[in-house]
Amino acid sequence: MIYLKTDEEVELMRESNRILGMAYGEVAKAIAPGVTTQQLNDIAEQFVRDHGGVPSCLGFENYPKAFCISVNEQIVHGIPDDKTVLQEGDIVTVDGCVLLNGFHSDSAYTFPVGEISEEKMRLLRTTKECLYKGIEQAVTGHRLGDIGFAVQDHAEKAGYQVCREFVGHGIGRDMHEDPEVMNYGKRGNGIVLKSGMTLAIEPMILMGRRNVIIEDDGWTARTADRKPAAHYELSVCVRNGKADILSTFDYIKEVMGDQFI
Repeated sequence: MIYLKTDEEVELMRESNRILGMAYGEVAKAIAPGVTTQQLNDIAEQFVRDHGGVPSCLGFENYPKAFCISVNEQIVHGIPDDKTVLQEGDIVTVDGCVLLNGFHSDSAYTFPVGEISEEKMRLLRTTKECLYKGIEQAVTGHRLGDIGFAVQDHAEKAGYQVCREFVGHGIGRDMHEDPEVMNYGKRGNGIVLKSGMTLAIEPMILMGRRNVIIEDDGWTARTADRKPAAHYELSVCVRNGKADILSTFDYIKEVMGDQFI
């Protein structure tokens, strides 16, 4: 069932997303060669808890950590640990949700670690463009397939593949609500979007082939060919004329400055 949110509920979701965005700003300060993915997890989790939020991922279907942190060929759901040390030239995605005042937020950002190759930089830029292409379609009267088509079309024109095994979703009082928001599809297909629908749109774009492998931990998804993947996500509310973006990358931008992608 799809739940339309009231204006008051949307504002509660915006506040939850603000705390998550601020946590990512703290993560941005820490990302550097030599830092472990566990350290990034701990920084984000502590910030969220200090500001009254609860990390939604922790314990969800027995997921063991507060945030998903995925490096290079890992697409999504990487489990932070003390053994994974970031190296110069890596890319690392931090993906998480926060429960605050009864509502969940959800966003993800792929960070460069130091200087990265132009090949990786192009992947990051294109994936972020795919996100905003999808968001542009999240307006009243459009259809769900318009979002997926916009993402897929932009990615494939740039020579990349869309990960199809993982999708976006509705969000609100539950972390995962209806509908599923696929990153591929046909224009004009799917349900009609209505004002008040809240969606987490999250393209995961692959540099190489589309084949995906789940690691032995049961969570970490990586590319079969071990080529890099990128993942950007924002939560939005469908509105007339233009989607209302509830999440924010602004705190990341404040930290990264001219290096902000």
